[in-house]
Amino acid sequence: IPHFKEVVIMATTCDACGERTNEVKSGGGIEPEGTKIQVKIRTREDFSRDVLKSETCSMEIPELELEVGPAALGGRFTTVEGLIVATKEQLSSSTALCGDSTAEVGKKRMTDFISKLDEVLNGKREITIVLDDPAGNSYIQSLADTGCDEGLTIDKYQRSFEQNEELGLNDMRVENYETN
Repeated sequence: IPHFKEVVIMATTCDACGERTNEVKSGGGIEPEGTKIQVKIRTREDFSRDVLKSETCSMEIPELELEVGPAALGGRFTTVEGLIVATKEQLSSSTALCGDSTAEVGKKRMTDFISKLDEVLNGKREITIVLDDPAGNSYIQSLADTGCDEGLTIDKYQRSFEQNEELGLNDMRVENYETN
């Protein structure tokens, strides 16, 4: 994948029903700093940006007050549109949020929220997608061949103790480590 180190893409297709899935795992190590990527989705062209979302990356859409943890969508290589569609599908299929036992008010709120995602997908609502990856292994494609892409912001940051703990870095001992 351009602009990225090593990844393993696992794609499967069910012979019985045709269901297709793909999962992405980082093949490289954890970066020295975390990465926060913000991309403004304003035009159809923005939907075609490639996205590499690692398994440690959370997603946020502030305009919709949506926060998605790392495990919800897992690691994936897709486009911005594919990421939004996957989010919509996961929310639509969640029986805890839309099932028979859910109160009518909750169902209505979820239906309204999914309608907002449809508005985004139809280009009727502008949003910002924020990917926050403490491991620093996520990526969103720039649309600028050279120079600055005004719709894309990438910031590096020092991880918190808690983030290092989740990545298993606090207990890692490298003193007196020798290579042969």
